[in-house]
Amino acid sequence: MAKNSLLRMDNMGIVVESLDDAISFFSEIGLKLEGRAMIEGEWAGQVTGLGNQRVEIAMMVTPDGHSRLELSKFLDPPTVSDHRNAPVNALGYLRVMFTVEDIDELVSRLIKRGAQLVGEVVQYQDSYKLCYIRGTEGLLVGLAEQLKKN
Repeated sequence: MAKNSLLRMDNMGIVVESLDDAISFFSEIGLKLEGRAMIEGEWAGQVTGLGNQRVEIAMMVTPDGHSRLELSKFLDPPTVSDHRNAPVNALGYLRVMFTVEDIDELVSRLIKRGAQLVGEVVQYQDSYKLCYIRGTEGLLVGLAEQLKKN
């Protein structure tokens, strides 16, 4: 009997109200827009369990090309709940984390664009500086700057 082997994680999906705002926010962090498309029809609903649906998506990719965020704006059916303001100890998916070069500079830029620091930028030993921010639409994002290079 063959054993299934994980090959890679393709992407993480985030549902948003404004694709343009989300694209702008994640572009500021350093992701690039890879493509934008309309996903619709019964075939898509067979995957999601939502039936006939219309969803506009934008695929954002990290500079190394290995990680992607799929941003989705549901046109039909409409969104039914909102988890964006849940505290960091709520059940379910928490946040997406990015490793960045200069956390202080990036946090400063993001705050100028309306993001809010959740706690503080903290240093973990001599390894990392870390923080959580709430970006566009209250999305929770983690940032980490590696201090010691291996």
